[in-house]
Amino acid sequence: MTSPVKRLRAETSALVVIDVQDRLLAKIPTAAALVANAGFLMDVAALLDVPVRATEQYPKGLGPTTPKLARRLPADLPAKTAFSCCGAGTFLEELEMLRRPSVVLVGMETHVCVAQTALDLLAAGLHVYLAVDALAARGRLDHDTAIRRLEQAGAVPTTVEAVAFEWTGDASHPKFKAVSGLVIARSAAAAT
Repeated sequence: MTSPVKRLRAETSALVVIDVQDRLLAKIPTAAALVANAGFLMDVAALLDVPVRATEQYPKGLGPTTPKLARRLPADLPAKTAFSCCGAGTFLEELEMLRRPSVVLVGMETHVCVAQTALDLLAAGLHVYLAVDALAARGRLDHDTAIRRLEQAGAVPTTVEAVAFEWTGDASHPKFKAVSGLVIARSAAAAT
């Protein structure tokens, strides 16, 4: 069992983007928000030197990561057929080698690949944070139930904006203005 919840810090966090592929997105009612929010958090992570890892679920059949996010990622993402990212080759070992005990998850589907990844990461002793506004499933009931189940298992629900401000921690942070600019741009885009 993981120790009590810790506050997120950029220097002890990693971000994992799970299976945000166009063929899957086509069936997700909140796809646009998922992509926008995941992209926002990926941009914040890049500013604050938070490592980002990503996977693709059976890309041979489901296609690659959506271009809006793929441009922020390395070209060759681990492909998997297991639902948990931890089933993608050396994914867990590579994540553990980062020595960043807090892992923020974004992607889909909440009740399948995200849930199984979260459970495996918790079992490995990592602290798991669910950026709920950057997670999605085809059905609202599946999404909501998965969040509740994962919270009971020890994962911490949060939002992308809360993560961004927690990673900066203080308005005097040297990257705060840049992060604040991303927050403002995200709010403006959501209002249109």
